[in-house]
Amino acid sequence: MADAPLLSVRNLRVRFATRVGTVEAVRGIDFDVGRERLGIVGESGSGKSVTGRAILRLVPPPGEVVADRMDFAGIDLRNADDAAMRLIRGRRISMVMQDPKFSLNPVMTVGRQIAEAYRVHHRVGGGEARRRALEMLADVRIRDPERVYDLYPHEVSGGMGQRVMIAMMLIPEPDLLIADEPTSALDVTVQMQVLAILDDLVAKRGMGLIFISHDLNLVASFCDRVLVMYGGRIMETLRAGELQQARHPYTRGLLQALPTIGSAGRDLPVLTRDPAWLTEATPGGLMR
Repeated sequence: MADAPLLSVRNLRVRFATRVGTVEAVRGIDFDVGRERLGIVGESGSGKSVTGRAILRLVPPPGEVVADRMDFAGIDLRNADDAAMRLIRGRRISMVMQDPKFSLNPVMTVGRQIAEAYRVHHRVGGGEARRRALEMLADVRIRDPERVYDLYPHEVSGGMGQRVMIAMMLIPEPDLLIADEPTSALDVTVQMQVLAILDDLVAKRGMGLIFISHDLNLVASFCDRVLVMYGGRIMETLRAGELQQARHPYTRGLLQALPTIGSAGRDLPVLTRDPAWLTEATPGGLMR
């Protein structure tokens, strides 16, 4: 990246104290994010979602987040107080959670929730907030925004719920959006529509995007760069277009385990994991 990164993370670690010992969810990772689409991929439990939450300091106790550096646009996220973090969350960095429809307040209309997200970060009246919310609903390609504005979350479909949540996260006009598997519960057609919306909005606004997913093919086609995580570590970092030329055995194993149309009737390869991947001294992964 030619420009200075929006977010710079060094030696990020996330630990959880349990009755049987400490669980290392993230084990000392390094990465930067600019005004680009950065994908984070890996199996369930690899530390993808925890990494996204740690950036916004949304890891609750007994979780512990430590880092040598976690700098966002000149702000030290490690030492920012609660008041500063409330200003950053939503306004500067937004996060779309997994199954975002179920993150909506069930007793408020979706339009009111979007308008409220705008008013929290901008000093405007109710009329202006409603106008901006309707514009945002149109931006995420919802037909008849006036009608949808007055619906409750249970009255919208899964795909529409995803779009509403994206609208709510984008209306404060953040610099960085963290999208945690925002399309995992959608069918392929709706999934591609939501990705097209994200792509269009990121390009128009010059935002940065961290796209968390377990779908290698999806990330390869949508993102600019990819971080491959396993066991809380980054195994490899490479350009999305070069994913098929990955060198780390973990990434190669994930790619080989993907089903193809011509593989019907044949067993898929089973990934062999090497314990050394969790201890080798490459916290930033193989850089390409």
